[in-house]
Formats: sequence, C-alpha cells, structure tokens
Amino acid sequence: MQASESVRECEFDLRDLRRALGQFATGVNVVTARSGDGRPVGMTVNSFSAVSLEPPLVSWCVRREAPSAPAFTAASHFAVHVLDAAHAHIARQFSTPSPDKFAEVDFNDGIADLPVLAGVIAHFECRNMRTVDVGDHIMLIGQIERYAARGGEPLIFHSGGFRSLSDIVT
Repeated sequence: MQASESVRECEFDLRDLRRALGQFATGVNVVTARSGDGRPVGMTVNSFSAVSLEPPLVSWCVRREAPSAPAFTAASHFAVHVLDAAHAHIARQFSTPSPDKFAEVDFNDGIADLPVLAGVIAHFECRNMRTVDVGDHIMLIGQIERYAARGGEPLIFHSGGFRSLSDIVT
C-alpha cells in the first residue's frame, strides 16, 4: 500500500470487539483528582500503564464523553490507585454515576490536595504532564511525584468481571 492510499476503517461488531478485548486481563485502578471548584473526582479505569522510569511517567485513558473527563484533563495532578482483590466494591462505586463517589471511602490529602485512597496496594501521585487525543478517549500522561506500595493481591478485570489472581491461577 502506498502512503497516499486511504486506509479503510474496519467495520467490527463493537460488542464482539469489546468481548474479545476483555480476554486481556488487566489490573483495576481508581484515578482521583480535584475539579476546578475543589470537588474530589474519581473513576475506575483499567487502562493504567507504566511509561518510563527516567523520568518516572505513567499513563491512563478516559473516555472523551465521560462526565469527569473535563475535570481530569484540567487538573494539575491526579492519583492512580491500584486496588486490592478485596476492593471490588470500591471499583464498582467509582465506576457508576453518583453525586458523591467518595461516600464512605477513606482517603487522605496528597500532593496538590489530591484525594488519596486509603488501604490500596499502591498509589502514584502525579503531575498531569500531557493529554493526547486518541480515538474516542483522551490519554493522560503524568510524572510521578510521590508513590507508596504496601503490596498485596491485586484486583483483576477479565471477561467482563472482577477476579483475583487466586481465581485465575490454581
């Protein structure tokens, strides 16, 4: 194919594509920030990834149409929390629309007044370095300014449901 040729978009059954992509097991994370008016915002994501050690960079993606997308893209900082296998209830709470996703969730103030969830197996407090428009999502790239990791068994998402490593590996 020559560079001048246009690339045809493949037509997929989106439900089937989502099912196929769901065969890739991912960790479950909650990302938090502060909106411009100071409200804590948060959402469950499975798109978190390490990007670089020098400098220490991570990325995650938010659907462009997500209600909290403007708050995350405008925030100076965000925190990524790696959930423990026992935190499926927190993942569900932050993945559904709610006027207060932080209700009955323990958190402390981190860098730049970030809401940092208590009891997670790791968290990364990041300066929002760059946003990149990618398809129907926005990728956020952050430089880690502070982190903590206590370890534990992570919560996993696979085939449309939450799992633990002990569920998968026998």
